[in-house]
Amino acid sequence: MTTHATTLHTPRAITAPVLAELRASDDAGRPATAVTDPQGGAPLRCCLRRSEPGERIALVSYAPLRRWAADTGAEPGAYDEQGPVFIHADPCGGPAPGEGLAFTNTHRVLRRYSHDGRILGGRLLTPPEDFEAALTEAFTDAEVALVHVRAVEYGCFLYEVRRP
Repeated sequence: MTTHATTLHTPRAITAPVLAELRASDDAGRPATAVTDPQGGAPLRCCLRRSEPGERIALVSYAPLRRWAADTGAEPGAYDEQGPVFIHADPCGGPAPGEGLAFTNTHRVLRRYSHDGRILGGRLLTPPEDFEAALTEAFTDAEVALVHVRAVEYGCFLYEVRRP
């Protein structure tokens, strides 16, 4: 995780109430299956860090835009998608206080969404590009309500950043 003394944008981990729901039944309607991570390194969306060897984790289906839309009244339509995310199998403490933007040490895509949940575009970031600057640029467009940070390899959702 990269720490920034002057972080303008806050990465949003999956919240504790949503995690409790996902551990019972994920957004595809399947129960979570806990496994012991033998090697570590899985990007955990509950605490925005990589798993350690021996930790109990679960791979669940998560619909981030659907969850955001339920809170805001947006209607994402066809942009409502679900995909795999790693979480701790049991409740954890969430992200460490004062941490900056997570998972920025490799190629990422910043996908921008409008207030009504429609995709407005995306941007490929390659380290050492400045994530803070790229997020600031994304939010200069008044139509952008939130940005998803996603993995390039599989398109997996890592976390969201909402308009400051």
